[in-house]
Amino acid sequence: MIARRLIGATDIEVTELSFGGAPLGAVGDHITDRQAAAIMHRAHDGGIRYFDTAPLYGHGLSEKRLGRVLRELPRDDFVLSTKVGRLLVPQSEGERFEGMRDTEPVAIRYDYSFDAVRRSLQASLERLGLDRVDILLCHDIDIWTHGDDQPGIFEAARTGALPALQALREEGVVRAIGLGVNEWRVCSQVMEEMDVDCFLLAGRFTLLEQEPLDEFLPKCLEHQVSIIIGGPYNSGILATDDRRRATYDYKPAPEHVWHKAQAIRRMCESHGIDPRAAALRYPLRHPAVAAVIPGVRAIEEVETNLDLFATDIPDALWRDLADADLARAID
Repeated sequence: MIARRLIGATDIEVTELSFGGAPLGAVGDHITDRQAAAIMHRAHDGGIRYFDTAPLYGHGLSEKRLGRVLRELPRDDFVLSTKVGRLLVPQSEGERFEGMRDTEPVAIRYDYSFDAVRRSLQASLERLGLDRVDILLCHDIDIWTHGDDQPGIFEAARTGALPALQALREEGVVRAIGLGVNEWRVCSQVMEEMDVDCFLLAGRFTLLEQEPLDEFLPKCLEHQVSIIIGGPYNSGILATDDRRRATYDYKPAPEHVWHKAQAIRRMCESHGIDPRAAALRYPLRHPAVAAVIPGVRAIEEVETNLDLFATDIPDALWRDLADADLARAID
């Protein structure tokens, strides 16, 4: 049985270990729809009850694959989130997203306007084959994604997409709203401007990185905002001891990051703990965190994550990691 935690001040309960749906779209035809369904069913059979997706992931393929399985289940048996901010359009009207290996005949166009949010949600529901999602997130309004254009993107979202999310929540169309981003600072900024329920934060509060402990996570507790941790392995570096395969922020890992990750690995192994198990559990030690959502692309990865998550981790490991200045203590 996987424990559950509430999202913000809502009555939405998510499983502490949940399901990141990005890889099921990104891999495209490298796995079949039948294999994708088997992965989903194994996650559900293992007790996972929160699933996340987005139009970006495989240009809609992730939503289609998750929907084929989820619409067979009782609707109140799971929690589902998707995202807005990117519309899927004919290829002549947008750009394909690099890194996605799907062959869906569409492209992406950024649109953070008020009206685009409703259009995006309706299109997502059609791909999912469902009548609602529980959590709706504004996707990637951070510097990490937009660089120098981010101030204009943020302003467009502040006056368009974010009020649209609020309206959908007030109307009861969705039950919770927030952001899905790769940086915590934009989340902090949004928290000061509007009432949100959660942030899906990828890679920034992990066994490898703890900067949000100083300011951001206490602020989330003050505002009753939950954090969902995407990328708990920091896109892979915490899950491998092969230097050639080590990625950090989806790119080859810098030397100093690689060396820190390996020091963490050695400390975990000295306690008889797989570092991946520690990586899944560490963020959940903070009360602002509701779930971790590793992405999976194979049934073996689901089974491994379930086994790792069941690991009993001794407090001595957390103390030793903190004493060695490898992962900060969480009181």
